[in-house]
Amino acid sequence: MRKHNDASWGLAPDDSGRNDGHGDGRMSLPKDNISPEGNSFSIGKSSKRVNSSQSSRFSQNKSKNNDSGINGPRFIGNSSAFNSILEMIDAIATRKCPVIITGETGVGKEMVARQIHLNSDRTKRVFVPVDCTTLTGQLFESQLFGHTKGAFTGAIDNTLGFFRAADGGTIFLDEISEIPLELQAKLLRVLQEGTVTPVGSTQSYPINVRVLCATNRDLKEMVKDKTFRADLYYRLNVVNLEVPPLRERKDDIILLAEYFLQGQAQFYCEPMKIFSDSAKQMIMNYNWPGNVRELANAVERAYVLTMGETIQPASLPVDLIVAEAPLNSQHTLPTLDDVKRKIVLRTLEYTKGKKMAAAEILGIERRSLNRLIDKYEIPLKDIKQD
Repeated sequence: MRKHNDASWGLAPDDSGRNDGHGDGRMSLPKDNISPEGNSFSIGKSSKRVNSSQSSRFSQNKSKNNDSGINGPRFIGNSSAFNSILEMIDAIATRKCPVIITGETGVGKEMVARQIHLNSDRTKRVFVPVDCTTLTGQLFESQLFGHTKGAFTGAIDNTLGFFRAADGGTIFLDEISEIPLELQAKLLRVLQEGTVTPVGSTQSYPINVRVLCATNRDLKEMVKDKTFRADLYYRLNVVNLEVPPLRERKDDIILLAEYFLQGQAQFYCEPMKIFSDSAKQMIMNYNWPGNVRELANAVERAYVLTMGETIQPASLPVDLIVAEAPLNSQHTLPTLDDVKRKIVLRTLEYTKGKKMAAAEILGIERRSLNRLIDKYEIPLKDIKQD
């Protein structure tokens, strides 16, 4: 997703006032020792996800006020569930304890982690996000804890690793459930002792890092299945902050959709567009299994496919239109052909009979559209045309 579509509850915003540091993926060890400020840990994320090819690109965020009263990037929402999250962030932001952020994919776990960091006393220090799904084996250990020159084939220089790079700030371990069992023991030792030993070294370096982590899996079940260490789980699970799915935050849906719509208009330097009442109703009725991320993508699609000022249902993704298909009186689902006919008809009505425009919206060739019109016996003469 491009930057202009980030920007709210659940997605990394582009208006954070960040100052990204750019590097070549390697960081040399400092000549002097890193002085510890205490043994506290937590995890956080910047707008750029860090993986093996981005090991030294972190953001330093400057706090600022927004609609929610929480410092940092705009946090969009008005539901009771959203307000509960704000209260939790306010309660834990200035503490030093680890936090596990849970929730479905796309709900905004990264955004919550960032808000915790921005409202802590570490807000002016580095915020280091780590995508645990991208690292495996020795590379994982090296990226987390650093390595010395010559520690293994390809180790051409000393590196700090994510934990030492985050010293004084926050590290955010996204999808922590993906960390291999053999490395979980080493991570536990770092959390308990507050020191890091690079791969290939016998020297330990003290660190002062707050650790936040996120997962969409049930860590308790993983502990039972012996795929996640119980001691690491209990060390991390001081506070468990669950982010509810978008379908449980109905009051936030239109607010978020209009916010994303505004972002699109700003990105393209165009006048603001609006949703029709029927489009709003369709957006509200949809279940949003992909949560905020899916909503942002749907709004972007609708915006770029709408030539006029008002966004109609036909510009929304097919999944929303299909979900809107009514049940018949026997409470049986419509056939696939019924749904396809309805989608084609609605699109042609929206384009006022213009086949080329309808085919573009549907993502098919005009010849395919003609075949569907013939197959479903759609009466073009009854469709109002310019």
